[in-house]
Amino acid sequence: MEGRADRIEAAGTAGGTSAPPAVELRRINKRFGAVQANRDIDLSVDRGSVTGIIGENGAGKSTLVSILYGFYTADSGEILIDGESVRMAGASNAIEHGIGMVHQHFMLVPTMTVLENVMLGREGGPFLADGKQATRDRMAELSSAYGLEVDPDALVGELPVGLQQRVEILKALLRGARILILDEPTGVLTPQEADRLFEILAILKRDGVTILLITHKLREIMAATDMVYVMRRGEMVARRPTRDTSQEELARLMVGRDVLFTVGGEPGEPGAPILVVESLSHADERGAPRLTDVAFELRAGEIVGIAGVAGNGQTELLDVLSGIEPPQSGSIMFAGRTFSVSAPPEPSLLREMGLAHIPEDRQQRGLVLPFTASESSILGYQGGVEAGEGIFLALAAIRARCEGLMERFDVRPPDPDLRCGGFSGGNQQKMVVARELSAAPKALLVGQPTRGVDIGAIEFIHSQLLAIRDAGCAILLVSVELDEIMSLADRILVMNGGRIVGEVDRSEADANRIGLMMAGIDRPAATAA
Repeated sequence: MEGRADRIEAAGTAGGTSAPPAVELRRINKRFGAVQANRDIDLSVDRGSVTGIIGENGAGKSTLVSILYGFYTADSGEILIDGESVRMAGASNAIEHGIGMVHQHFMLVPTMTVLENVMLGREGGPFLADGKQATRDRMAELSSAYGLEVDPDALVGELPVGLQQRVEILKALLRGARILILDEPTGVLTPQEADRLFEILAILKRDGVTILLITHKLREIMAATDMVYVMRRGEMVARRPTRDTSQEELARLMVGRDVLFTVGGEPGEPGAPILVVESLSHADERGAPRLTDVAFELRAGEIVGIAGVAGNGQTELLDVLSGIEPPQSGSIMFAGRTFSVSAPPEPSLLREMGLAHIPEDRQQRGLVLPFTASESSILGYQGGVEAGEGIFLALAAIRARCEGLMERFDVRPPDPDLRCGGFSGGNQQKMVVARELSAAPKALLVGQPTRGVDIGAIEFIHSQLLAIRDAGCAILLVSVELDEIMSLADRILVMNGGRIVGEVDRSEADANRIGLMMAGIDRPAATAA
């Protein structure tokens, strides 16, 4: 650690003297109406350690760290930082006490540069020039010390999510954070970006930063943490040194029962083609090709997985197939009707014909966050019988139906009148999945179905996808989680650079081979039809 420019002060005290925990929470309680989000929570985080908090969606994890960061005020309980009792009346108090937070959904202004985002709230007085140069210099030091390289003059909205996350970490460190909270930090990252993040966290830990990690991914907990706490239904139910536990035990503690990590089951029995894509190409607004000569067919009663590193055309493929973007060449046949450049598909028509869509981005594409859960439960289907007949919506019936979906898919809290923005990310995802699967579609487009979802909900969503496949639905599954693709898919198409570069049958699927194809290194002779 010696030689780092202005490195963060190492944790602990000289001579091995016992130091108080960096963070201690005592008997924290928080209620939202009828929902007890946190009940008598105790938590102790050692300095210079990585401590994980896991739990199902709605277990109270995000509420707890939001109290620590000053977003919420606890109804009762005590917060201690470095052994001193403190009051968190807002995020500014948390920052004063050396706490930084990287949120699941980044708090960045996409139309501003990296430098401008980092400076927000700490501009350095009325004359920005001095503050900008000082911030630029400090960013360079931190970037070099911790591997957080990012162009300070780049527009944030044009950066991949992995680099946007680095901006959030830089913001926290520039404000003097010695305690760093990361809420679901890998929920939107590729596996490569996640690996790089944990390399950065290891360097920060070596320099004495205390890290509190909120995640659903048990492999990451096992690989990155020193201690793990388990929450269930608002209570802290277990504390384990990571070296003394296992993924299986943690999953059981989270859910309260044994959990299947793989629910693949028997392969499907494909029927007739229901979606046929031929010579499909698409370019972005700058004219850069995103899809090139894509061709495949999707049959009733099968799951076809699209494997590939994020950014290789999967998002554009789902957008074109769902009617969000028009095809620029080629054709799409769905349920016996052909769409092309001259006759592009419309999303509303495709839904009427039986095409459902679980989008990759639940907040931008799947929900309207100011809407209630009840209102969002009919998005895209508001013209159907379930929403009522005539010009008026059947509000009572819609609400009752939403209650049923929330119970079936274990959405927490089960409140149809709660605005969608008030649910955790995982419960938002459950609402989107519930709405689309309940439509009994002929074909289903699925983008990242279990992103930000806990292990118990993953098991449930996977089982539901297999159930509608066995009922005859054709499913196109896009996921950056190769384990998910290999567990569910009957056939796997591999995308690289906007092209389908290979096809692998379920019985022949091999992670190493598929990984090489994803990187564009290995191209088998057999390709998609």
